[in-house]
Amino acid sequence: MQTLSRTPLYERHVALGARLVPFAGWEMPVSYDGVSSEHRAVRTDCGVFDVSHMGELEVEGPRARELLQSLLANDLDRIGPGRAQYTLLTNERGGIVDDLIVYELDPCRFLLIVNASNREADYEWLKGRELRGSDVRDVSDDYALLAVQGPRSIERLGLDPAPAFTFAEATVDGLECLVGRTGYTGEVGTELLVSADDASALWDRVVERGAVPCGLGARDTLRLEVCYPLHGADITPETDAISAGLGWVCALDKDFTGVEELRRVKEAGPSRRLVAFVMRDRAVPRQGMAIAGGGEVTSGTHSPMLDRGIGLAYVAASAAEPGRELTIDVRGRERRAEIVRKPIYERKE
Repeated sequence: MQTLSRTPLYERHVALGARLVPFAGWEMPVSYDGVSSEHRAVRTDCGVFDVSHMGELEVEGPRARELLQSLLANDLDRIGPGRAQYTLLTNERGGIVDDLIVYELDPCRFLLIVNASNREADYEWLKGRELRGSDVRDVSDDYALLAVQGPRSIERLGLDPAPAFTFAEATVDGLECLVGRTGYTGEVGTELLVSADDASALWDRVVERGAVPCGLGARDTLRLEVCYPLHGADITPETDAISAGLGWVCALDKDFTGVEELRRVKEAGPSRRLVAFVMRDRAVPRQGMAIAGGGEVTSGTHSPMLDRGIGLAYVAASAAEPGRELTIDVRGRERRAEIVRKPIYERKE
């Protein structure tokens, strides 16, 4: 039987009565008071997520940039110190080994925030391709990561406004953090990287400031409403970025692992595309459900904001335009859905 890892905030989750579930080898809170109420708290005010299961890899040295430029799909030359970038780690077939965020700490030192389930694989992938003059280290156990998200998140934390995908060292109620203006909900927010020893104190202070504790359930419904892909479901090592709608992350004018295949797919056009859809019949789609005529749901849920079933699916590129009707096999019953433009949900000011 697998022994599950626990984040530094495990005792806080138990004390709050969280429902804990296995996730990527970790015992994590899926919800506290309910997915829908936590979801709405993030959309309307402020929520806090423990995402300390995510991995942190440091890449340092005079050739660190050169190493990452050869392995990551996006172009690091588009950012600089104090800025972050969403990017992909790709294999020789153009498949997505992982999607991640890279922070440029200085021109010779980078921090990568990677998916929990891919932490070891990403480390081995990077470590096995080190250049002389670069050093890859897994520093995940040194840190905890809190995601504070929602339209009032910056206000509640007492932080000054800052552009998205920037970061800076700062203090939150006297605790030193790396404050990144990033997130996975589609809302304004921040991700606070803090010493593992300070995690509980930071969590307490963030909750005292009015952030609602939120679990993985709301994290999934929030990201799906805004069509952020989930690695292992919507994107995988067998999925290319062009078909997944992530061509914008790929700097095809530079050389990196798998770029030749991605250039070929872009020029020829992908045979399938990842689309967003909304159910027209009352039903909740789930991963793996078949679509008539070919295709498959990769993510599905009930949208708390739309009160409808929503999802992402791969369908033939020739049938991927918004407005096209889909027929999904929902537990043996045909249910109608419609392809829509991304994101599925947008705030109405």
